[in-house]
Formats: sequence, C-alpha cells, structure tokens
Amino acid sequence: MNPIICAASVIGAGLAIGLGAIGPGIGQGTASGKAIEGLARQPEAEGKIRGTLLLSLGAVLVIMFDI
Repeated sequence: MNPIICAASVIGAGLAIGLGAIGPGIGQGTASGKAIEGLARQPEAEGKIRGTLLLSLGAVLVIMFDI
C-alpha cells in the first residue's frame, strides 16, 4: 500500500476520534456544571439532582462510546 495513503488514513482516524469526543465532553461538562449550580440553589434536592445527573452522564457515555 502507498505510504502516503496509509499515513493519511491514520491521521484521518485520529482526527475523527478526537473531534468525535469533543461534543460529549462539552455535554458532560455542561451537565455537571448545571447540576452543581442546582445543588447550590437547592441543597435539599441533592438526591434527585444526583440521580438525574448520573443517568444523563451514563446516556452521554453510551452515545460517546457506542456501547
């Protein structure tokens, strides 16, 4: 196989994986930030907020890693 094509395919795969991880990373950061903000506003709702946060982060991971 042509070495240029081989190198380009490796670089393309690396870029695809890296760029594909940006969206879920931003989503996890936003969800975690909003959960902490919600806890700061209503500390008595910790159980509900934590449960919802863990469920949503799990969904993001399933989408990210395509399990």
